Amino acid sequence: MVMVLVMAGALWGVGWMMKTPVQARLVMIGLLFVGVLTLHVVLPFGHPLREATGGSAGPWLVVAGAITLVFGYRKVLELLRSKAQIKEAQDAPAAKPGTFSEAELNRYARHIVLREIGGAGQKAMKNASVLVIGAGGLGSPALQYLAAAGVGTIGVVDDDVVDSANLQRQVIHKDARIDMPKVFSAQSEMEAQNPFITVKPYHRRLDAKTAAALFEEYDVVMDGTDNFNTRYLVNAAAVATGTPLISGALTQWEGQLSVFHPANDAPCYQCIFPQAPDPSLAPPCSEAGVIGPLPGVIGTMMALEAVKLITGAGQSLLGDMLIYDGLYGETRKIKLRRRADCATCGQTTHKAVG
Repeated sequence: MVMVLVMAGALWGVGWMMKTPVQARLVMIGLLFVGVLTLHVVLPFGHPLREATGGSAGPWLVVAGAITLVFGYRKVLELLRSKAQIKEAQDAPAAKPGTFSEAELNRYARHIVLREIGGAGQKAMKNASVLVIGAGGLGSPALQYLAAAGVGTIGVVDDDVVDSANLQRQVIHKDARIDMPKVFSAQSEMEAQNPFITVKPYHRRLDAKTAAALFEEYDVVMDGTDNFNTRYLVNAAAVATGTPLISGALTQWEGQLSVFHPANDAPCYQCIFPQAPDPSLAPPCSEAGVIGPLPGVIGTMMALEAVKLITGAGQSLLGDMLIYDGLYGETRKIKLRRRADCATCGQTTHKAVG
């Protein structure tokens, strides 16, 4: 019996060193357990293999029962917790359209006491909608803070699935959700954080045919993607629909963000980056690397810009780019200007926010 336990421990340890998903490791140990039970059913009493694995199937059945009870208990707790969150939202006193329930007032109290936000600002967030392109490094913290802040409708577009290499920085996803589509993983976390919001997952790649129609449904668009083709596509659709675009980018230790909105006399993304740089000059994070907390810094700032746009608080980064150097703890802000010959900034229409 000890030998089998050692083998199970070895399987788990090797899987951990190879960064194998937890579910795959559990499957391997489960197969080992099934193999041991099969030996006890097929082989006669006294057989050396039966003796080496405990001599009887009884102890293994007890172990299996105990493990089943533990996992079952955890699943029941998760189910009860989920039901309690849903019940909190359902049992909260029904709020009239445009007003807040008692539970919501308590949840957003720290916002409401801020002079720059107040009840009017929180109401604007409740009525607002934000579309986030990408549920990766930048999208993860942005989505979490938009949900926590009480933005009423949050859309998320991503065609990728959770991978173990994402978990070093994409904090909205969990190890147990490896291989799950990112939009559904993010939706689960956001709804668990705040049952008073609506999350719309779009498990697909953004394309030129549908981007503009999708953007029309939202007040603000947030770009957290990591490739220039998508960035130019997002920018073109935002300009065409007159939607303010919050854009962030990362590389290694440095991040940047800005708010692009030609309809409000700010430049568009292509004004600043007329064409994509050579790939050798701007390699993706998978090649260049990125420090884990950096997406959290920039993604959270992107969420803050969305809150400011929606509520009218403070001064947004319209026409400015904020650059953050995480390695040396420095920030700087540079002024951006529209280009008269920009191929994207043409006739634009203003879309009111909030």
